[in-house]
Amino acid sequence: MSERRRSKTVTQSTRLLGEFVRERRSANRMTQLQLGELAGTGTRVISDIENGKPTLRMDAVNAVLAVFGKMLGVRDIPPVRED
Repeated sequence: MSERRRSKTVTQSTRLLGEFVRERRSANRMTQLQLGELAGTGTRVISDIENGKPTLRMDAVNAVLAVFGKMLGVRDIPPVRED
């Protein structure tokens, strides 16, 4: 996999993760502080996830996702269209 494709894949994955966490948190009418308390993390972790930070500890991300009954998993990378 090329470095450019890898970078694009990481950026897309972290963006989608952040969107998911923000949407679930908002749907449950939680603040970042409340979600952090439930997950056993700080608000910085919640903010980093929601803002798509590409370097996060998997245990922290899984702790946050567990609040919503989810966890990280392995997925195939979708094919890239050549334009």
